[in-house]
Amino acid sequence: SEHCAKHLLEAILHTEEFRNSDVVKGIHSGFLKLDTNMRDLPELASGSDKSGTTAVCAFISNDNIYIANCGDSRAVLCRNGVPIFSTQDHKPILPSEKERIVAAGGSVMVQRVNGSLAVSRALGDYDYKSVTELGQCQQLVSPEPEIFCKERDPQDFFLVLACDGVWDVMSNEAVCSFIQNRLRSSDDLEWICNQVIDTCLHKVSLIV
Repeated sequence: SEHCAKHLLEAILHTEEFRNSDVVKGIHSGFLKLDTNMRDLPELASGSDKSGTTAVCAFISNDNIYIANCGDSRAVLCRNGVPIFSTQDHKPILPSEKERIVAAGGSVMVQRVNGSLAVSRALGDYDYKSVTELGQCQQLVSPEPEIFCKERDPQDFFLVLACDGVWDVMSNEAVCSFIQNRLRSSDDLEWICNQVIDTCLHKVSLIV
């Protein structure tokens, strides 16, 4: 959500590492700090809201693009008309994720953590982060982001950050082609984003 995105940005920007120009460590610390701070939110502290959220973000410098994701929100970089990079969705069936889940006393059933949660990394979801003898990043569900640094290229066209509501319906290639086609006739990015969402919703309605 926009509210979570704002707090994530603030958490990252206010880390000592980020202020010292160590972007990768700053992003890492910011994610973990926000996950800790979210425990004190009234609705989460009371147990009335047990939900969590995935997250994806990007920082662009003159030379590099820093991309981080936690969960199955995904970033896709389109260069010279094709997707040349995408983050990896954190699913419980991935060997490294399953290994951590099992080590924390959990299991992966029907491709979900303990047969319930479809992602293996997220902010919040504290019901899956209660093994006291393990560290913050060794829980059933980890808040640790995976961080990538890509060198910028003159052929970089655009970067898409979206949740699984888009990627479950359209492939990386389809999204890049869709956006590129509309950029030929309009530079209204808000309209183009709305077109992506409307198309995904239409495809879902046809499936249902």
